Amino acid sequence: MSSGSIVSSNMLMDTLSIHREVAKGAIKISPNPSDHAQVYGSFTDLVKSKVEAVNQDQNRSSMAMMAVDSGKSDDLVGAMVASQKASLSFATMLQIRNRLVQAFDDVMKMPI
Repeated sequence: MSSGSIVSSNMLMDTLSIHREVAKGAIKISPNPSDHAQVYGSFTDLVKSKVEAVNQDQNRSSMAMMAVDSGKSDDLVGAMVASQKASLSFATMLQIRNRLVQAFDDVMKMPI
């Protein structure tokens, strides 16, 4: 395992623990660590902002790849890193969605 994947795993685990605390209502976070003015009021707002962040990662990746493909940029490594970041963030979002759907199904199947 490379040190980059260890760092990514640690960052992912930190992010998941923060999400756990937010879901419990123990903490509130802002979209930018430097900007503490906006605080999420609900889980819906948090999910919307994370989906928008994943979309922005996808758009940045697409623009970087198009710039390399068209010859406007020679930063192939940067484009590949952006592509991998977008892929990882999308995969993470997809797994979170799957877990939420599974939890909803489990709640719906509970006897009254």
